[in-house]
Amino acid sequence: MSPMGIFGGTFDPIHYGHLRTAFEMLQALRFDEVRFMPCGNPPHRDTPVASTSLRLEMVRVATEAQDGFVVDDRELQREGPSYSVDTLLALREEHPERSIGLIIGMDAFLGLPKWYHWQKILQLGHIVVAHRPGWRAPDLGPLGELLAECGTHRISDLHQAKAGHIYVHDVTQLEISSSEIRELVSVGRDPRFLLPDAVNDVIVKSDCYKQV
Repeated sequence: MSPMGIFGGTFDPIHYGHLRTAFEMLQALRFDEVRFMPCGNPPHRDTPVASTSLRLEMVRVATEAQDGFVVDDRELQREGPSYSVDTLLALREEHPERSIGLIIGMDAFLGLPKWYHWQKILQLGHIVVAHRPGWRAPDLGPLGELLAECGTHRISDLHQAKAGHIYVHDVTQLEISSSEIRELVSVGRDPRFLLPDAVNDVIVKSDCYKQV
């Protein structure tokens, strides 16, 4: 079975930047699936504006038409901070022999040493870094050493091993921000073409970003 990609985030709201990145990873890395995993209680970010149920609904309507996109709500069901290592531990118990790739942005990768039990992540899965222009992979310090030891340029390594590699993949740069979408909506402007119409419908019907 091909690797499983894990794509987490607050998705407050989900937009085309998220969707395009996940789609490119699905195709280029030959993932069998990419699981969108809305974060329940983000340990490194502000509390989401939209409710848990609305963010989950937005992710579902945004992904339902794409083969290979799967929604996993386990972090929303779990109490306490949504630590990636806990999610990977649960997935590894369910899929002991399957390759798992945690998809994160370069900005998140640069902050990896601040993550809870971050050293355990590569024992449980691969790290797939979505690289965009303007960011540079570290070549010094603990992350530089980690890249030198675990980095690979071969997609086959992600298929042949179930964990332990770091793969940096260039993705299309779409300058779309969830916070900017929330601000647009709060002042009465239309976020059309920044996110799927179905997601916009959820936002309009719920008024979840009317006052940010």
